[in-house]
Amino acid sequence: MSSDSPKRHLRHAFVWLIATMICVHACMATTRVTASLWVLNQGYGEASVGMLLSLFAVAPILLSLWAGRLADRHGFHRPVGVGVGLAFAGALLALAVQQLWAIALGCLLCGGAVAVAAVAMQREAGLMAEEPGELKKIFSWMALGPAMSNAVSPIIAGLLIDHIGMTAAFGFATALPLLAWALGRKVPRNPPKVYTQSFRNRAAWDLFRLPVYRRLLVVNLALSAGWDAHSFVVPVVGHGRGLSAASIGLVLGSFAVAATVVRLAIVRFADDIDEGRALRAAMTVATLTFFAYAWLPGTLGLICGSALLGTALGSVQPMILAMLHRATPPERHGQALGLRMLTLNGATVAMPVGFGMLAVATATAAPMWLMGSLLLAAQWPARKL
Repeated sequence: MSSDSPKRHLRHAFVWLIATMICVHACMATTRVTASLWVLNQGYGEASVGMLLSLFAVAPILLSLWAGRLADRHGFHRPVGVGVGLAFAGALLALAVQQLWAIALGCLLCGGAVAVAAVAMQREAGLMAEEPGELKKIFSWMALGPAMSNAVSPIIAGLLIDHIGMTAAFGFATALPLLAWALGRKVPRNPPKVYTQSFRNRAAWDLFRLPVYRRLLVVNLALSAGWDAHSFVVPVVGHGRGLSAASIGLVLGSFAVAATVVRLAIVRFADDIDEGRALRAAMTVATLTFFAYAWLPGTLGLICGSALLGTALGSVQPMILAMLHRATPPERHGQALGLRMLTLNGATVAMPVGFGMLAVATATAAPMWLMGSLLLAAQWPARKL
């Protein structure tokens, strides 16, 4: 058997890998939008929405580094099994006990589920590249998983809430982890190499010594916070303007559809894309859209603005992940991805809470203006990549 055969064998299962990611992420996305609307309908206010959204990032802070080491040592199936279990438990709790504490705990578990599973999935996808130039294409396909779940889940959740009720939306979220596990078992087992004790003792924080890794994380932090700002502002603005749950889901879905389309374009034109220039261009478009978002008229205006943001922000993850894989040692890819996940979610905990307080103290769209300013500042490290 040739040395390339295992990779070819893995690539045949790539579709199952993406399908598994879609289901795990869709559970989190459905729970997120349903929980946000549940809190608003119960009259808890914008600050409570921010607190609830922050919980999706608390568990990843605790689990990401462990998830990275788990993936480096055991491969794909064990971390994904842990993630599926967490997602099912969180969604089931929100379905069974529709009280604030139970929904908050469900959000916490669903956030941890995505972190543990995504690290293993991204690491496995990187192993499927037969040459470095294929990384952008592979991670573009991988990024379609969250984009597709974000496109479909809010719309389905909104329709279920409008026509049946909150319980139906939480029930839909509960079924998704079971489907994810059935799909994940179709991915062939690819046990990692046995690592030495000296590798096991190397701290993940050592990766911060790599300049490219540090700059990538700074840029990734700014762009990830933009996703959080959009996820926070759309339900709040939509609720304030009297939009239905289906309309709010449509606005959120337009963001994800645009992210999906741009990632498909990256797959097609990956060889012609200059990663540094593409990142800076995306940051510029996102900055301008953030500043203008508050003045967009009606549902159609919000849909167009969200689609433009989805195009800009959705284009960056495949390039950042490809650059990250090239900048770190292959045997530490799980650690690098776990440390990235920890850093991003550490910021995500504070961001929605800060957005909620900022919106209450100033204006509903103030988080968007803040993100426009942060992206301007992030242009400096982006120019050094």
